[in-house]
Amino acid sequence: MPQRLPALSLAAVPGRRQRTLDLAKTIEAKGFPGIYCPSLADGMALCSALALVTNELRFGTSIQPIYTRHVQDFAQMASFIHETSNGRFDFGVGVSHAPAMNRLEIKQGKPLSDMRQFVADLKSVPRAGELPPIILATLRNKMIKLSEEIAQGMVFANGARSYMQQSLSVLDQTTLTSNNFFIGNMIPTCISDDIEAAKSVNRRTLTSYAMLPNYRNYWKGAGYQDEMEKVEQALASKNLDLIPDALSDRWLADTTLFGTPSQVRDGIEAWFDSGIKCPIIVPSAIQGGQFQAFEEFFSIWD
Repeated sequence: MPQRLPALSLAAVPGRRQRTLDLAKTIEAKGFPGIYCPSLADGMALCSALALVTNELRFGTSIQPIYTRHVQDFAQMASFIHETSNGRFDFGVGVSHAPAMNRLEIKQGKPLSDMRQFVADLKSVPRAGELPPIILATLRNKMIKLSEEIAQGMVFANGARSYMQQSLSVLDQTTLTSNNFFIGNMIPTCISDDIEAAKSVNRRTLTSYAMLPNYRNYWKGAGYQDEMEKVEQALASKNLDLIPDALSDRWLADTTLFGTPSQVRDGIEAWFDSGIKCPIIVPSAIQGGQFQAFEEFFSIWD
C-alpha cells in the first residue's frame, strides 16, 4: 500500500512572505494534499494568497480565532477565498486561548455558546456569497459533538493518538466515514537521528500548551494525570523551567512525532490509522527555522 501523505502547517511571517508562497508551490508540486495555516501571523491573508498561487491542493485556517474580527468581515473574506480558489478552502475557526486573547484585550465568553453563535451569525451575513466548509477547533467531547452538529469538520491541535478513538466515538458512524467531514490534527514533528535532541525540540514546542488549563484537562482525560499534575506544581511554584521535565517520553510519543525518517513516516501512518483523516504536520528543526524544517521533512520522502 502506498504511503499516505499528510497535510502541512505553514505560516507566513514578516520578511518571508514571498518565500513562504514559493514554499507553498513546492508543497503542491511534491504532491502533499493540503496546507493549513495556524493563527500565527495572519492565516486568512496567507490563505487568500494560496488561492492564487496553488491550483489543486486544499488549504485552510487551523485555526482562525473567532474574536479578532467582526463576523461580517469574516464572512466576506472566507467567501472571497472560497470563490477564488474554486472551492478548495476550509475555514477552520476556534475560540483560541485566554492568554492570547488577553494580550489583545478581548473578553471571551463560554466556548460552546460563543462558537454556536459565531457560526449562526456567519451564515446570516447578507450578500457575502457562498461560504466554505466550516471546521471547528476541538479537543474535548462537547466541541467535537458541536462540530458534527453545525460544521463540516473538526481539527485537533496536539491531540493524544492513544485517546483519539475515544474522542471520535462521540461522532455518528456516518460522520466518521463521510468523505465530506474533515477530521484533522496538528502534530509537532522533528526529524533527526539524534532522538533526544528531537524530543527536546518538541517539548519546547508544547511547553506553552501545557501551561493552558484546557489542554491540561484534555491530557488528564487522555491518561496523563501525573504529568499534568507535575506541570501544575511547577506553575504553582513559579518554576517554569520544570515544565519540560514533567512531560514524559510516553506523553511526547503520543502527541508528537520525532526521530528518524522511518519512525516519522511510521508515525504518520499510525495517525491515519487512529481515525485522523488529515494529519497536519508542524515541522521543526533542531537547528534552523521553518524553511530548514521543511527541507528536512521533504527529504524523508525522496
